[in-house]
Amino acid sequence: MVTEVTEYLAGRGTVVDMTLGAGGHAEALLDAGVGRLIGVDRDPTALAMAGDRLAAHGARFRPVRARFSEVDEEVVGGPVDGVLFDLGVSSMQLDRGERGFGYRTDGPLDMRMAGAADDEPSAADLVNDLPEDELADLIFEFGEEHRSRRIARAIVRNRPITTTDQLARVVAGALGRRPGGPHPARRTFQALRIAVNREIEELSASLPQAVGLLAPGGRVVVIAYHSLEDRVVKYAFREDERVAVLTKKPRRPSEDEVAGNPRSRSALLRAAERVEVAA
Repeated sequence: MVTEVTEYLAGRGTVVDMTLGAGGHAEALLDAGVGRLIGVDRDPTALAMAGDRLAAHGARFRPVRARFSEVDEEVVGGPVDGVLFDLGVSSMQLDRGERGFGYRTDGPLDMRMAGAADDEPSAADLVNDLPEDELADLIFEFGEEHRSRRIARAIVRNRPITTTDQLARVVAGALGRRPGGPHPARRTFQALRIAVNREIEELSASLPQAVGLLAPGGRVVVIAYHSLEDRVVKYAFREDERVAVLTKKPRRPSEDEVAGNPRSRSALLRAAERVEVAA
């Protein structure tokens, strides 16, 4: 949703891209007249790729390696005019089997945003170590998968599971697969990724901090990809008296964008603007 992001943030002084990735949104914003862009990511590979892509913008671009919940005024150097979150996992990560995010490419079952540099349990650790009931609850809560107990039972029966292909086959075997339908492991992979990276906790902590970074008139734009994320954003904006919500309902990608990038079909964009709050 580059067009929509640019609509809300073009021409602003300093913008923080909390989910830099390969730098697509950052490049569009810099080209659209943003004075300075601070790009945040915990993935060192993403930072390196974005740095190469944005090198022509010189000092207008500054990369920061951090979780977005760690970004405060000291990191960004004072109030800013815009903050962007493009949540979820990037195509760059999904398509690289060695990162262990996707069910379509085989690789080690990892899913940590920073890979081995992230000293946290991997997806394989959760899949192989959690008790069956806890694993089922995790898949139900973060994947919104109503057949989570059947999946957890199959996973436990087939342990150890160490690769993405193994896990995808176990889940497909437990649920069956409808011709032409989505992959049956999609929700399970989503749930594990969210749990491994503590994505909901990170987002809940980061949104109030992001609003606190904004100068009056500054805007925060969030693109979510499933109802769990979108619900957090919706209520954070609604409950924060420091912002005026600019999107009564989430904006969705155009038909042309979905046709060119099917992964964008679930995107939900919300935006809010910092307002003066009476003392």
